[in-house]
Amino acid sequence: MGSVLAAASPSPTPAVAGGGQGVPGMVSVPPGFTMPPVSSVPSSSDQQTADADSSLANPGTYEECHRKCKEVFPMQMEGVRLVVNKGLSNHFQVSHTINLSTLGDSGYRFGSTYVGSKQTGPAESFPVMVGDMDNTGSLNAQVIHQLTSAVRSKVAIQTQQHKFVNWQCDMEYRGQDFTSAVTLGNPDLLVGSGILVAHYLQSITPALALGGELVYHRRPGEEGTVTSFLGRYNGDNYVATLTLGGAGAHATYYHKANDQLQLGVEFEASTRMQDTTTSFGYQLDLPKANLLFKGTIDSNWVVGATLEKKLPPLPLTLALGAFLNHRKNKFQCGFGVTIG
Repeated sequence: MGSVLAAASPSPTPAVAGGGQGVPGMVSVPPGFTMPPVSSVPSSSDQQTADADSSLANPGTYEECHRKCKEVFPMQMEGVRLVVNKGLSNHFQVSHTINLSTLGDSGYRFGSTYVGSKQTGPAESFPVMVGDMDNTGSLNAQVIHQLTSAVRSKVAIQTQQHKFVNWQCDMEYRGQDFTSAVTLGNPDLLVGSGILVAHYLQSITPALALGGELVYHRRPGEEGTVTSFLGRYNGDNYVATLTLGGAGAHATYYHKANDQLQLGVEFEASTRMQDTTTSFGYQLDLPKANLLFKGTIDSNWVVGATLEKKLPPLPLTLALGAFLNHRKNKFQCGFGVTIG
């Protein structure tokens, strides 16, 4: 509910083999986008002792609350995908992607990533610029920068050939025990249209975080607001999250059984579609065999699984996936190769 680009962009085409994370056609957020906690500096030793007893950790961002469970589920694959990654320096990397699909569009994409020299953490450097362009001239790009120790900004644009389709600007502030963010998408002052999204997430206890989301959209002849509330509870080896709002309900439960096995359960109810879906997924990691297996089944009788195999010492990763919809009697499979 917090992605303006996903809400305003046309319906995405089916994902091709390889199952990269993120919305098809959009640039996925590069590793390291999660901000480190920001803590205040006490003014005296007495205050430091009091803060140590009562201070709460930063809860993270609103959009990341359901991510832990969603990462357990496999991404749909269809067709054949070849990805070649090449690092040109410590700061610059390029990629070449070829997609062959029977359902979606086949084609070629060129991508590039630049990471700056401003280091804010062990694995975080800014600014970050990510972009890719396909053979038709459609462009997706993002610029992410850490303005201060607590403020982070992001600008994203999407074009289809020579036309601008979507663009959005995000501003995020992280306090010691809360996170607030504002997103402005597709503003047009002449027409009087645009989308505004506000998020707030507050740590209540070391395990409990509560927050809310406000989405305001306007265009000629139409104006509306959608609100939702979120609660997340972190246990020793599990995370339970619930979102309730005018658009419906979304609940996820993530459980880490051990270092190899992770489980996830997801429930979604939509008031607009008058539909509910329950999904179960698992992830099995076998590091000694360099295998990563993910599987899922939902209440619509859709069964799917993906298998990733790394072939060291070669910089080569093979991916294979298959999904079967029993109700619609549809089957799709995909194969992917990643070099680099």
